[in-house]
Amino acid sequence: MRIRHKPWAKPELEACPFYIESPQEQKGRWCEAFADSTKPLYVELGCGKGGFVSQAAPAHPEANFIAMDIKNEMLVLAKRKLEAAYEAIGKTPENVRIAIQNIERIDLAWDENDRADRIYINFCNPWPKKRHKKRRLTHTRQLLNYKKFLKGEIWFKTDDDELFEESLEYFAEAGFKVKFLTRDLHSETGIENFVTEHEKMFTEEGKKIKFLIAEPSGEQ
Repeated sequence: MRIRHKPWAKPELEACPFYIESPQEQKGRWCEAFADSTKPLYVELGCGKGGFVSQAAPAHPEANFIAMDIKNEMLVLAKRKLEAAYEAIGKTPENVRIAIQNIERIDLAWDENDRADRIYINFCNPWPKKRHKKRRLTHTRQLLNYKKFLKGEIWFKTDDDELFEESLEYFAEAGFKVKFLTRDLHSETGIENFVTEHEKMFTEEGKKIKFLIAEPSGEQ
């Protein structure tokens, strides 16, 4: 679905105190974007409208969150959801930052001097055509980029069967070890899961939600 340009989106983001306008200038010092840089740093790649981060960040004040997306028009909706979520609990979004970034070029904004303790990839574009598969956020070349700054785990969730199965191959190729895997997340217990609009819609359509947790194995 093509997102129409909204001329008001960028000015609204620029006025937001937790918006990072130039993520590439933050390269090598993402932890410094927060008052308490010692907290674990969790990064959502492709946050969309903010359905996940607007639940996860307020629920985990002990961690810092960065949510990134490629479109102003999507990120401004995430901003509004975050503001509403924190207002509902009487707090300010001190432990979250949002930023515009093409995840395919994540290397322009993150490097080995950064530290992400967890990466979330939720319902990313499956890019089903063969010529487009390298654009997947879980493609081998992307995973190798994440390994440069990932110090912990990747939590990956999707409704797409083909994307999930082929991503298992990507994780293996990139030297990741899968610690947990389920092809029916909603049948599991003991796994924290913040249900987004997309997830609710897919579940109502009868689709099973696939989920895994993976970490670098130390092998290339």
